[in-house]
Amino acid sequence: MQSARKLFFLVFVGFILTNLSGSGLFLKAFAEGTRSWEQSKFDELTKGTATGVAIRSTGGLELAPTFKSLYATPSTYIWAIAADDAGNVYVAAGAPARVYRITSEGRATIIFEPKELQVQALQIGAGGVIYAATAPDGKVYKIEHKPGNKAPAKADPVQGAPGENDKEKEVVKPTADPSWSSSVYFEPGTKYIWDLALDKSGNLYVATGDHGEIFRVTPKGEHSVFFKSDETHIRVLAFDAQENLIAGSDGSGLIYRISPAGDGFVLYSAPKKEITALALDRAGNIYAAAVGEKKGGSGASSSGLTTAVFSMSSSPPAGGSSPQVPGLTVTTAPSAPSMTGPFPFPGGGASSGSDVYRIAPDGSPTRLWTSHEDIVYALAFDSQGRLLAGTGNRGHIFAITGLDDFSDLLKAAASQVTGFAKAPGGGVYAATSNLGKVFVLGPGPEAQGTYESDVFDARIFSRWGRAEFRGSGNVDLYARSGNVDNPDRNWSAWKKIDLGKNDETGIPPARYAQWRAVLHAGTAAPGVDSIALSYLPKNVAPEIDDVTVQVGVKYQPLPRTAGISLGSDSSTLSSGTHFETPPPSSHDRDSVGVKWSAHDENDDQIVYSIFYRGDGQTRWLLLKDNITDKADSFDASLLPDGGYTVKVVASDAPSHSPGEALTASRESRRFEVDTTPPRIENLSAIVEGGQIHVNFRAIDNFSPLKRAEYSVDAGEWKFVEPVGQLSDAKSENYDFKATPETSKDGGSSSEHVVVVRVYDRYENMGAAKTLIRGK
Repeated sequence: MQSARKLFFLVFVGFILTNLSGSGLFLKAFAEGTRSWEQSKFDELTKGTATGVAIRSTGGLELAPTFKSLYATPSTYIWAIAADDAGNVYVAAGAPARVYRITSEGRATIIFEPKELQVQALQIGAGGVIYAATAPDGKVYKIEHKPGNKAPAKADPVQGAPGENDKEKEVVKPTADPSWSSSVYFEPGTKYIWDLALDKSGNLYVATGDHGEIFRVTPKGEHSVFFKSDETHIRVLAFDAQENLIAGSDGSGLIYRISPAGDGFVLYSAPKKEITALALDRAGNIYAAAVGEKKGGSGASSSGLTTAVFSMSSSPPAGGSSPQVPGLTVTTAPSAPSMTGPFPFPGGGASSGSDVYRIAPDGSPTRLWTSHEDIVYALAFDSQGRLLAGTGNRGHIFAITGLDDFSDLLKAAASQVTGFAKAPGGGVYAATSNLGKVFVLGPGPEAQGTYESDVFDARIFSRWGRAEFRGSGNVDLYARSGNVDNPDRNWSAWKKIDLGKNDETGIPPARYAQWRAVLHAGTAAPGVDSIALSYLPKNVAPEIDDVTVQVGVKYQPLPRTAGISLGSDSSTLSSGTHFETPPPSSHDRDSVGVKWSAHDENDDQIVYSIFYRGDGQTRWLLLKDNITDKADSFDASLLPDGGYTVKVVASDAPSHSPGEALTASRESRRFEVDTTPPRIENLSAIVEGGQIHVNFRAIDNFSPLKRAEYSVDAGEWKFVEPVGQLSDAKSENYDFKATPETSKDGGSSSEHVVVVRVYDRYENMGAAKTLIRGK
């Protein structure tokens, strides 16, 4: 059993060391001298602040594509966008419900304002006709432009909310454009309309909720049920090159391929319950985003759509400018949401992140990307062919290039990125909710991007040395330091590091530090692979927290690897993590066990020495030194009976040059050692009237007597009290009578053997016997 435990421990320690070293936390088994704080991995870099800088999943930084605000709408939510060939973008919005037409220069007008709570989906048809779906209990409207009508007059300028990487600028408050008219095109009679899609013949396909139906509406306005699923909702639609309709559902997370004749085939049942977005590339690959955990396996969820319920007002906010962010009140959506008031936010109730899958032309699926924090609301391709994923509820946009190969491009000034559309010149329009804004992404990189690392805590006042930079292109590196964890509270100023000269940071000694990289566009693309700052913590003495002594305990030495104290890089943890295993112990009355807890803020290797001192003595005597474990035992017989105190001294000498080591000590509470058994004197026994009269005296030189027992003729041991009954002295007299048992062998009953034994406080036992001979 002991060998099995030892094997498990060694395997466990190996696992810990491997994972710490692989995650960048493991500096050294014991920190010694100059140390290095390095950042290069994705998980480390995402803790910093990136502005115009993308973070690669493989580690490192690069310039992000440009991201400029085109227009900040007065609506809180944007559900869908589409762009025409002229570069105008049409925006389906809610709170208030509108369709905006925004030119590539950022001029906006309202072309449709229904009575429903929101415009959920839209498509641009032949001749610039706009199809817009409203909700709840909505309709599909046909919105047409009538050139003969008078265009709206220019409105007074108002300040729009600034977006990511844009400056505050004047935007025109949108007004209704009377040159656009609307009419009801189709009423499906369902509670929800989730998406619209147009085929090459101009047929409009309408994805609905409550009954999981897809309707087809011909250019003549004739409509029919094109496909009926057994799911609650059909969430998203897209066409492949063969004019098959690809549909994603909510309930079982199914992805259908539906032929032009309406025959459906399930391409994939995703591990998650709701398909939130679809995109298809030129090679025929289907990309799908999914959220939400399935209930009861892969069966359809009875609760329907994964939702977050929020309230929306059908009237525009006061003042006409961007409304105050209401946020999302996340609650469990009922299986049959109310027809008015709250409306389900697609994917909003998902709390377990999302996945992106790729289904190859042969039908084989692959999980391409996953996140435990971000919910994917939109998928599209940029001009470089990269798959873009718009997410919430942190407002990030990711570029996915392969299996778990991606870049965190940027964070929008909104909670959710909900839609993409092509923009002129190879760019991409990006729509957001909370707040409802439209941005232009790319196509080129930012001229300059800045990245600020998270604050590094060295845990001790430290001197900062050189910086080590690995990267390419035109990159400026800066550093600063301070003694509070908030850089805004009187840290040193940013100091530029001369990477081509001596690489010295030149920042003042302090506990905390931070670095900043500024990437400049140029002939060679700028990039940062890793940054490392060297530092030397001021040596501080080890600290011993507690010392305990247990008489009768023996500690076993630990395997050599188990004594390692794993110091954790403070870039990840605010304090060190020390992996220690309790020392194995056993009962041994001839041993004295000493155990202590200690730590070193420098994570230095520590060696220990044990000293002892008896009562009345002034000099400490060395018992044992060069101990690396935090427990040790010694033979109790080395010390005469008496009271003692142990002192443990800790030294960090193994991690420092001679003369630089520091020590600390701590004393235990007083303890007593008693290994000598009591003595029994004057034992006598005589037979009186059929009973045996026994008396004796017991003496212990150090501790009080605890108890006494006797046995007659090898019978059971029986307790006996001293004269006076109270046993609390080092010397006690015993006088008692015992009744002998009748002999079972038929021999003489007048001969008896009386044995007595006495224990002191420390369970040392003294024994004696006497023989009563028969007459």
